[in-house]
Amino acid sequence: MNQSSDTPTTPEETDTPVKHVPLDALHRELDAKMVPFAGYDMPVQYPAGIMAEHNHTRDQASLFDVSHMGQVEIIGPASDQALERLVVGDITSLKSGKTCYTMFTNEQGGILDDLMVTRQANLLYLVINAACKEADIAHLQKHLGSDHDIRVLEDRALLALQGPSACEVLSRYAPAARHMNFMSAATLRISDIDCLITRSGYTGEDGYEISISADAADTLARLLLDEPEVEPGGLGARDSLRLEAGLCLFGNDIDPTTTPIEAGLKWTISKRRREQGGFPGSDIILQQLKDGPPRLRVGIAPQGRAPARAHTEITDTAGSVIGEITSGGFGPTLGGPVAMGYVKQEFSKHGTDINLLIRGKSHPAKITSPVFVKHNYFKG
Repeated sequence: MNQSSDTPTTPEETDTPVKHVPLDALHRELDAKMVPFAGYDMPVQYPAGIMAEHNHTRDQASLFDVSHMGQVEIIGPASDQALERLVVGDITSLKSGKTCYTMFTNEQGGILDDLMVTRQANLLYLVINAACKEADIAHLQKHLGSDHDIRVLEDRALLALQGPSACEVLSRYAPAARHMNFMSAATLRISDIDCLITRSGYTGEDGYEISISADAADTLARLLLDEPEVEPGGLGARDSLRLEAGLCLFGNDIDPTTTPIEAGLKWTISKRRREQGGFPGSDIILQQLKDGPPRLRVGIAPQGRAPARAHTEITDTAGSVIGEITSGGFGPTLGGPVAMGYVKQEFSKHGTDINLLIRGKSHPAKITSPVFVKHNYFKG
């Protein structure tokens, strides 16, 4: 997560009435192109276009609405121990005011969802993916509900201010934001609005995610958009930004058939958790950690100009299928196509020559790191 990792690349076809985020009227005022995604009408782009929004985020700062994400509080005795039994992360060691990225797993070691967990003084605050919201909440209620108060924060909005100018902009209103490190959290006031702020995001850039009451979202969004460095950004640009940064999209790059080790996310499993296990699928995950998984998520650099989209087959140079693209498209920062996907472990070495079957034609490519653009997180 995501954080906030679920981003639409194409509109969904659905007959179910869509919900509206608190900033719906503002998006339409800004002439956003709205598309249904994960049950919500969401802005995929604004008149400047996805490439301009992407580049502006890399150069200055963009404000993204991610209010479709689920926000949940868990309150109760030893809630950290209870949640830790459902995820791969080290929740009991998480200090107050700190955030961690982790995953719910199933008994086969597959990823049910990726999420962000923040410890506050007397509770755990979770941000979960929009598409998994109902399933995640049911999962929490089933395993924790009898002993813990699980509060779904339906009356909250979530904004992401992302880019190298984000710190300067936010610090004008909340000076303490300047001193926050990556993956830290604080409750600050901006223009008399109480905000739960985490220094995090899903673009690869420095930035913040801001949880506020729904009725204050319009005021705060307009305040930030009035700053000269800030432009609105849609979910299309978030997708290209996270792809360049090598960040996984749930449902594409990770899912219930994918283990954290296959996904290259073994860093989310601390030494203690590797030694003790105790999370769903831990036997399978820890065995893969020891012996290596049968396949690995890798970056893929097409050698031509043709972008390779999700489900594009990957072959070795002899033409045998060795894997599949899970996310791909044009990388505006690099000025060319980028992709990620899974290949058999023996083909995962950086620099390995491969081919991509695009529209029935074989195109050369190379295995590389999934991180195409260096992360610019602030770590003090």
